Amino acid sequence: MDGDTLYSIGELARRTGLTVKTIRFYSDRGIVAPTDRSPAGYRLYSIDAVARLDFVRTLRELGLDLPTIRKVVDRELSLPEVAAAHAEALAVQIGVLRLRRAVLTAVAERGSTPEETELMHRLAQLSEDERRRLIGEFLDAVFGGLGAVPAFAGAMRSMTPELPDDPEAEQVQAWVELAEMSLDPDFRTVVRRMAEDQAVEQARSDMTGPCRDIAAVVRDQVGPALAAGIDPASPQADPIVAAFTAHYAHLLGRPDGVELRRRLATRLESVNDPRRERYLQLLAVVNGWPAPESLAPVFDWSVHALRVRAQQ
Repeated sequence: MDGDTLYSIGELARRTGLTVKTIRFYSDRGIVAPTDRSPAGYRLYSIDAVARLDFVRTLRELGLDLPTIRKVVDRELSLPEVAAAHAEALAVQIGVLRLRRAVLTAVAERGSTPEETELMHRLAQLSEDERRRLIGEFLDAVFGGLGAVPAFAGAMRSMTPELPDDPEAEQVQAWVELAEMSLDPDFRTVVRRMAEDQAVEQARSDMTGPCRDIAAVVRDQVGPALAAGIDPASPQADPIVAAFTAHYAHLLGRPDGVELRRRLATRLESVNDPRRERYLQLLAVVNGWPAPESLAPVFDWSVHALRVRAQQ
């Protein structure tokens, strides 16, 4: 190709792979201007037009509009500045698409009704402030009015989802499901009851001296028994049950007995509500935390062991 050679639109089309119609379109808009015209009036282009058209095609494939492309090729705009602005705009679009994909995936997997789909879409579109407000209302409903229990401040922080600025689809799906749970009055009642039980135990602990939460004690003492395959109804389980019921008796300031063990079984059944565990699993996904260990087997073992002994 000679630098002084001029090419018709047809020749330019063969060299660039673009159609004659596209090159004429760019030429009419001043993006690739002809260098000269033939005696018959046809447009002629220099070798520079090949490189310019290749560049224009690249920018179009990257999604830039024609007015912006013209300013870039005419050096009216800096390519790095345009690229940065376009990348930022694409990031916003990608975020929107991720939200849409997450909602549609959830609708497909859950077989949602039109009303549920509308709610999921609305929850996915919430701003950061709106998400904080929604969760704040949930936590207030759960912990509000229970006094200044130190453990509650940490619990509220640990139960707060923080959706990243650029979330993955799985995080958006988890956020939507978690938000739906936080709006469920029945779930709020269940978690509120757990908080009330803990507030009573904490108040008693403040008078008798520091005591660990009963759920944590049961987890630590029953976990090894479960791993060892000890039957909760067997005599081998007696000292384990006696240990954590003694702790609960001390926590409440009451004697160990059938009534206390029934109360503890009810308390552990409440903590073992599968919705509580699901909330914590979703929270871990939203916040990018490791998946929490399931304590359901531990609490199932403990409740069974208590119920058996309460009937003896």
